Amino acid sequence: QVQLVESGGGLVQAGGSLRLSCAASGRTFSSYNMGWFRQAPGKEREFVAAITWGGISTSYADSVKGRFTISRDNAKNTGFLQMNSLKPEDTAVYYCAACSAYYANYALASRYDYWGQGTQVTVSS
Repeated sequence: QVQLVESGGGLVQAGGSLRLSCAASGRTFSSYNMGWFRQAPGKEREFVAAITWGGISTSYADSVKGRFTISRDNAKNTGFLQMNSLKPEDTAVYYCAACSAYYANYALASRYDYWGQGTQVTVSS
């Protein structure tokens, strides 16, 4: 199993930045592809970004492309989501997730095996 713990959320003004971290423990983090999802009140969980196990390939939702950057440090068993130019519509609980299989598309939540508990991000206008 892999245990995931997110941190770095908080309250920020529109236009500001936050960096989320996802600390992994348990089985070898470097063998898992990683994704970030978010869920706003009353809405379904949606894909934000994903990165393959070696960090070679990344993908983003159109809504965050150019503003968010996903990365990972396998030596530290940690993944990151750098969020810049934040907007009020980015307000949500952000979750990191780990996927053991290999896909062409990591945007589907059902493809992930392990999830963290989430961290709240609130962007004020």
